[in-house]
Amino acid sequence: MLETIAYSIFNGVLYGTLLFMMSSGLTLIFGMMGVLNFAHASFYMLGAYFAYTFGLGTGFWVALFLAPIAVGAMGALVERYGLRRVHQYGHVPELLFTFGLAYVIEELVALFWGTVPVPYKAPAALNTTAFTMFGLDYSWFKVFILLVAIAMFVGLWVLIKKTRAGLIIQGALSRPDMVGALGHNVPMVFTLVFAFGCALAGLGGVVGGIHFVTDPGMAFMMGPIVFVVVVLGGLGSVPGALVASLIIGILQTFFLSVNFSLAESIGSLGIENSGFFGVLWHMEATRIAPVLPFLLLVLTLIFRPRGLFGKREA
Repeated sequence: MLETIAYSIFNGVLYGTLLFMMSSGLTLIFGMMGVLNFAHASFYMLGAYFAYTFGLGTGFWVALFLAPIAVGAMGALVERYGLRRVHQYGHVPELLFTFGLAYVIEELVALFWGTVPVPYKAPAALNTTAFTMFGLDYSWFKVFILLVAIAMFVGLWVLIKKTRAGLIIQGALSRPDMVGALGHNVPMVFTLVFAFGCALAGLGGVVGGIHFVTDPGMAFMMGPIVFVVVVLGGLGSVPGALVASLIIGILQTFFLSVNFSLAESIGSLGIENSGFFGVLWHMEATRIAPVLPFLLLVLTLIFRPRGLFGKREA
């Protein structure tokens, strides 16, 4: 049992940090701009494909920097010539625009790179064993994932809370007229924030494309979980996104690692259920794991709609 717990914690933290890398940019965009970008996971996918393409000519380490920059540039174009035009009509047109954009990006990816997964792999230097735990070898690439996630969290926190740019960004959301009167270009601030959030998603794709799989369906596979992370952590809260990512990662990994049901766990109490609830009563944890994040989403919306770290707006 000790091995299962240790395995679940480490692999859950690893999975959780990947979720944070994907959700941090969306959290930043919503917190600073109030835009819930349904195409965010598509920028994550573009990061993986750009890194794979750039890596063929430059190697992984150069592609690690080039891919997020390219994704951020595409995000800037989307905000400048797309979102900015529909923003004046309200949030619903923004949601519809980003929802349609997600399908457009998926089709373009399938058109340029094909519908089968591409052989995107980590460099040989990161495929060596870093340490062994309970007979399982963990590569340097997994340690690299943790380091990148920590760097992203610290960088975002410092940017938002400790820099003048962070104050301007927060002020542009709440009082854009005052920020503009002080001589700052508010539309440009929004463009840079959206581009930076997309670049963070692209950086997550550079790493996540190796850990998972790089194919045209990766955005729609991870996209819903990213929104669960953002809602559970609290809309606009970077620390909340990190905590929510770790909670989902550890719980889901634990449910996949053990094979138990409520009937087995508390069967000694003599409680029996039949019918629909009887099916749930005897359902194994491995079958519950895929829907666990969405169950947390429903419970969060019912009992704490603002999330773990979200602040209720006045």
